[in-house]
Amino acid sequence: MKIVFVVIGIIVLLIMVFIIYRYFASKKESAQTHKLRSERIQPIHEKLENGEEITKEDVIEYTKDNKTREMTHQILSEHDKMELFPKEYLTIESGAESSLVNWLEFPTELDKAPDEIRHLEKVKIEFDGNDVFYHVFKYMTNEPHWAAKDGWMLGVVGPYFEDSKPYDFPAATFSRCSSRVGEIEPEEEAKWVHENIALKR
Repeated sequence: MKIVFVVIGIIVLLIMVFIIYRYFASKKESAQTHKLRSERIQPIHEKLENGEEITKEDVIEYTKDNKTREMTHQILSEHDKMELFPKEYLTIESGAESSLVNWLEFPTELDKAPDEIRHLEKVKIEFDGNDVFYHVFKYMTNEPHWAAKDGWMLGVVGPYFEDSKPYDFPAATFSRCSSRVGEIEPEEEAKWVHENIALKR
């Protein structure tokens, strides 16, 4: 009987050690990802912090890049310089794309920005007497990444509302990293995210 308790104790201890390890590993990975994102926009960040003049030409490359677009919007907004943000990227679709790319790059998800991403559809879902909207994208990665074999996969960003602004925080940005284009329709994937992610937050 003592052996059974010892074995159970060892298993519980191993589980606890693994949970603690994953917690600290995740925090470290999150800090590294944030550092990487900050370094990408460091030139304009330093200029703004130092009170130097910046122009639309200084900003355009950061807004074209979906990895830096969201953070560029954030920093320009914080420094009251939104007139420099290009209007062509001041859309919910552009903000949603950048949000999904940043979410996918997080180490516990895809672990990299996708090599290609395209907007597929805006999906409307009726909820609690109102309409909510989700933007569905397809994305893919190239070899040698582990997800390259899966081809185009689906990612969903939302919920958005009738009065949402382009870079409002979409609390249910998500991808199962397994829902392949052609195997599930965008509407179905948006509904799955709505029911399993948005409604459970």
